[in-house]
Amino acid sequence: MKIALTGNPNSGKTTLFNAITGKIEYVGNWPGVTIAKKEGDVKKALNKGESRIRVVDLPGTYSLSPFTGEESITSEFVKNENPDVIINIVDATNLSRSLFFTTQLLELGIPVIVALNKCDLLHKKGIVIKRAELAEKLGCLVIETASTQGHGLPELIEQARIVYGHQQTAPFPGLNANVKDHAADDRIKHERFAFVEQLVKVVEMRNVASNKQTGQDAADRIIAHRVLGIPIFAAVIYVVFSISQTHVGPLFADYLVGWIDSFYEYVEGLMGADVSPVLSSLLLDGIIGGVGAVMGFLPLIMVLFFLLALLEDSGYMARVAVVMDRYLKRVGLSGKSIIPMVIGTGCAIPGVMATRTIRDDRQRRTTAMLTPFMPCGAKLPVIALFAGVFFSDAAWVGTAMYFVAILIIITGALIVKRITNEGSAKSYFIMELPDYRLPSLKRAFISMISRAKAFIIRAATIILLCNAVVHLMQTFTWSFQVVEPGMENTSILAGIASPFAFLLIPLGFGAWQLAAAAIAGFIAKENVVGVLAVVYSITNFIDTEEFVLLSGAGDVAAVMGLTSVAALAYLMFNLFTPPCFAAIGAMNAEMDSRNWLWAGIGFQFGVGYTVAYFVYQVGTLMTTGNFGAGVIPGLLGVMFIAGVIVFLIRRNDHKSKIELKEAV
Repeated sequence: MKIALTGNPNSGKTTLFNAITGKIEYVGNWPGVTIAKKEGDVKKALNKGESRIRVVDLPGTYSLSPFTGEESITSEFVKNENPDVIINIVDATNLSRSLFFTTQLLELGIPVIVALNKCDLLHKKGIVIKRAELAEKLGCLVIETASTQGHGLPELIEQARIVYGHQQTAPFPGLNANVKDHAADDRIKHERFAFVEQLVKVVEMRNVASNKQTGQDAADRIIAHRVLGIPIFAAVIYVVFSISQTHVGPLFADYLVGWIDSFYEYVEGLMGADVSPVLSSLLLDGIIGGVGAVMGFLPLIMVLFFLLALLEDSGYMARVAVVMDRYLKRVGLSGKSIIPMVIGTGCAIPGVMATRTIRDDRQRRTTAMLTPFMPCGAKLPVIALFAGVFFSDAAWVGTAMYFVAILIIITGALIVKRITNEGSAKSYFIMELPDYRLPSLKRAFISMISRAKAFIIRAATIILLCNAVVHLMQTFTWSFQVVEPGMENTSILAGIASPFAFLLIPLGFGAWQLAAAAIAGFIAKENVVGVLAVVYSITNFIDTEEFVLLSGAGDVAAVMGLTSVAALAYLMFNLFTPPCFAAIGAMNAEMDSRNWLWAGIGFQFGVGYTVAYFVYQVGTLMTTGNFGAGVIPGLLGVMFIAGVIVFLIRRNDHKSKIELKEAV
């Protein structure tokens, strides 16, 4: 048995899907979060039958006449994949918006059950719905549900089993027609809207005047204000980083670091004197030390994820999207561009994938190119590392990286707009703001665990393998002889990284060890921390008292040999150069153009190099009165990169316009 979950965006569809399947799919308070169909089996606790019940969560849509890519997925599935039952999730607090889509589903001849969701909010909003009369008018079952609390879900699944195989007739014959012309299409739409409007008048009673300003409206006048919204966002992010990186996070990190240290000492004791020094060093320093360096930041990251999930569940992040929308439109992006960027703060991969909701090719490709600039979970260990070692206040460093990313995105979009000679973005971003609500600690905890699990899997696979390879390359010379003490620059790793290190001299970090860590970061950004632990042979790399909380005077800072200015430049270089390979793969899929992909990668590398160059050179001039080493070669390099980027983007945009004209 196959059930299709359909509904408008922000109706609680994915939350209901998670509740009945036990999966942990991403949930957000804005349209476009579900960008592809997701499948899962109904939990045994809800499925009382013998056969398996498969549930397909489809992207949110307002109509079976698709306007966007994700709406096409829903339309094609319900029309062509023959689901056995359709569960239409309807927002009980907004019937007039939801029931238009319901009328279309009822005409397909497939059994439909309406899940009247968010019923727990009806009393709060002063709304009464005559459920029996609504079911009679629609000619289908209507089940009251509250997906966040699990209310009504057993009945919903049981009724789906009962209606399975039954045919259903639409309650308003004459609307279901094969539209041949625009006039007929408009007539049918008008009839649908009239039917829904009349139906809502009959089955819904509201005790609160819709034109009365509520406390939520008053709050939005401040929080979503076009001017005040930005400093409020800055303050909120600062508090989040202060709690996660300076106060609560390090308390949990102390325990984890203690376990890592104990495990290191335990394995070291097991090795004994008979074990090869190369093997011992590989296991202790390359694997345990390198992976442990990354894992030491896990508690800080988990606290940060937990706080961000609370913000999103409260409805605040949707206001951030509204505040940023007006600025993104002015630089040539779609209003929908903010959605991938907010999602990208968790992981760049789903963030890039979310760009498929943008119809205009140039806007979609530009958004896919710029979204990875947002600091994702993989970049947080790098931020925490350098904030703890070189700066006295880790909170402001993390906050600053978010706002530097936003500034880079706006500037980058403006640059692409100028290069392609495009006018202002002609797009509309319409989003129903969710109510402010007390966030769920359970949902935030589940979200935190889900992201932490992904982080641990990467640490146990990609990062472990990368650190082991880096350690072996550092251990042996090109003739496969063990590197002698003090001759580390003869290693394979030094030979590979040194040419790249030469190019990084104008940025303030020309050491081959730092270049090797940056190169490894292109595989996975967490690798930067682990590889630094390996190449500098630093055991017990994370000490939340001496390393994360204090700045400048630690042994780690001395070993790296970086000034605070150079450390800030190195941090920004790693944050704003191309993302991990997996995110680049997502860019390739969503850009749908190999030329645009290479232009995007070149743009990202150029931005990272340029930002690091100016941070180091200007910062050095301000702190010492002189420019840093390589100022002229670095400036020539920046100019060369800029020229290449302009050429690639302009050529690819010209080719895209020609292809579009030919297609038309």
